[in-house]
Amino acid sequence: MRGRALAAAALVLAGCTVGPNYRRPDVSTPPEFRGRQPGAPVSATSVGDIVWWEIFRDETLLSLIGTALSENYDVRIAAARILDARARVTIARSFQFPDVSGSASAPYVRVPGDRAPTQFEETFSPLGTLDLAWELDLWGRLRRSTEAARADLLAVAEARRFVITTLISDVATAYFQLRELDLELEISRRTLASRQDSVRLVTLRYEGGVAALIDVRQAEVLLYTAAQTIPDVERRIEQTENLISVLLGRSPDAIARGRALPDTLALVPPTVPPGVPSGLLERRPDIRQAESELAAATARIGVAKADYFPRVFLTGAVGAGGVAINGSWFGPSGFLAFAPQVTLPIFNAGRVKAGVGSAEARAQEALVRYQETIQQAFREVSDALVEHRKRREFRAEQEQLVESLRDAARLANIRYQGGVTSYLEVLDTERQLFDAELLLAQAQRDELLAVVRLYRAVGGGWMTEDRAGQSKSSS
Repeated sequence: MRGRALAAAALVLAGCTVGPNYRRPDVSTPPEFRGRQPGAPVSATSVGDIVWWEIFRDETLLSLIGTALSENYDVRIAAARILDARARVTIARSFQFPDVSGSASAPYVRVPGDRAPTQFEETFSPLGTLDLAWELDLWGRLRRSTEAARADLLAVAEARRFVITTLISDVATAYFQLRELDLELEISRRTLASRQDSVRLVTLRYEGGVAALIDVRQAEVLLYTAAQTIPDVERRIEQTENLISVLLGRSPDAIARGRALPDTLALVPPTVPPGVPSGLLERRPDIRQAESELAAATARIGVAKADYFPRVFLTGAVGAGGVAINGSWFGPSGFLAFAPQVTLPIFNAGRVKAGVGSAEARAQEALVRYQETIQQAFREVSDALVEHRKRREFRAEQEQLVESLRDAARLANIRYQGGVTSYLEVLDTERQLFDAELLLAQAQRDELLAVVRLYRAVGGGWMTEDRAGQSKSSS
């Protein structure tokens, strides 16, 4: 009966854990994101739930992203940090269990020559022991430490997911910027070829006495304006290729191309559903990372508070050995030692209290950072929503402007060739058309980049390998 009572008491003490248990803080979330398409219904469906290979409909881009996910240095560093955090969990948990070690010794001593009466000429004393050291975790200090280490592991895993979402966004952004530069180069070369023809035509008219020299110079201005953009665009193309190569974990090299920018843009739906704000807490890796860091900081309050209470250690040893003296063997013999030990904090000049205060302050800091991360996430989604909507509207208006300027340039050339107007009108419309075509290419790029930013803002892009494999096999 007494043995059962002692066992029950031991279980009660073992289950005592000081310090607060973690609970997710209450967070005020808006009913919907600001910046949504007016009149669009609120739906739990989010673009962030779509896997990245279904968002970007360009096989070349998908291949680049796949290479980046396996070869990028930041992803590999993040994976190594997970291995480190996992090992730290094992280290922290190991202190909850007895530490058993073995030792063996076999000293041999020989004293030649004259000896004292109490000395022996030759001794040999082998000994082997098993040593035990165990701290009883009566107040949960070690369990709270393990809890904090596990939360740190979750935070590191979420940090890796955040690296993945950032990498996917960076590769897609750089790729669309590259395709836009390709389009700018195409526009510049096409314009250059057209203006070379115009210079030849105006020169012939000047030589025939129909046009003035100022018309030739104005035509050359248009020609050199288009020509000067080509080297600069080619420079930016090569630099963007170098950026993508580094994201892929490669040395700078040429990058393959896929769909043209307008073709990719045509596949983007007019509205992109962001989901509901509450779903962002589960989907965004940076929010989940901040919450795991808050859980770890909360657990460390318990580690600090446990220093107020006594610490109980059990140490012991068991061994066997013998001794040989001048060729005569004595043994074998064994021994057993057991030594409980209790340490109780009495005076430490406020060190324990300061440790608890420090742990609580760090937990408060982690809480504020968690709340700040959530607010920043709401802002990023709202910014991305309004950006996508307004970029789309701007691109549509820019397309109308380009169409009008193309017709105006055609009419200006007809009027000039008919002698109705000077070449100044052609110069003005051609300059406006060239600038508008370049701006349209940039508007198409910016609309695609707005989709990329929205996808990242709602937490899209990361998946576990198991879920990703299931999604690919079912598609």
